[in-house]
Amino acid sequence: MKSSLRWAGLVIAMTLGACSGQTDAGETLTLTGSSTVAPLATEIAARFEAAHPGARVDVQSGGSGRGIADVRLGQADIGMASRALAADENDLTAHTVAQDGIGLIVNAKNGVDALTSDQVRAIYTGAVQDWSAVGGTPGPITVVNKAEGRATLEVFLSSMKLAPKSIQADVIAGENEQAIKTVAGTPGAIGYVSIGTAQVDIDAGIAIKLIQLDGIAPSAAEIQAGRYQMARPLNFVTLGQQSPLAQEFLDFALAPEQVDLVLRESFLPNH
Repeated sequence: MKSSLRWAGLVIAMTLGACSGQTDAGETLTLTGSSTVAPLATEIAARFEAAHPGARVDVQSGGSGRGIADVRLGQADIGMASRALAADENDLTAHTVAQDGIGLIVNAKNGVDALTSDQVRAIYTGAVQDWSAVGGTPGPITVVNKAEGRATLEVFLSSMKLAPKSIQADVIAGENEQAIKTVAGTPGAIGYVSIGTAQVDIDAGIAIKLIQLDGIAPSAAEIQAGRYQMARPLNFVTLGQQSPLAQEFLDFALAPEQVDLVLRESFLPNH
């Protein structure tokens, strides 16, 4: 009888602990997906772990496509996607943590400061192969494209109204930092990456610059005003009902208290 009472008391205590938002020692939460979202998720995870002793958050990149696939397969608790969900992804739920845009980047020494959408399409389809054709110093253009499965590629193709097979790329980059490193080290290169990520690297002295698209600066102000066309949400993605730890992390991540981390990554907050 005493044993039964002790067991009942343990069950009640565990239930109360779960309801109060407490986490058990050794619990691990896995996030995979977008390399744009990953640095912000890592910052949030570190703050979450500090506030929840015993909980561990494992953040892995690999692209938005991976994050969505992993959530569907049960290989991740939360996916990271740097785009809105597609029509055939209505089984998933998007939790928007910030807003961002995709900006065109060139080497810091490149004299071109602006391009039109028509010029970008011409460059990426191979119709224009020299900078002199778009007002720059004569020299070959090195086209840096993003790898398949990357949300940045999907948003770029949609905004530019380009088919994947029409792209004539010299370099295929995975994560934002790979594209940035290529452009910084190649005087004639052009690429496109997260505006937030690019701005952080520019502030750190990396030799790239963001350029205007159709006369609009790739800035937070222009995104917020709705004038910059290549804007997108940054999402945490889930499937079905969440575990107590996953729900607690989402509530924590989306709270106004984390806006400083969003701003630190040069993204736009939702609050």
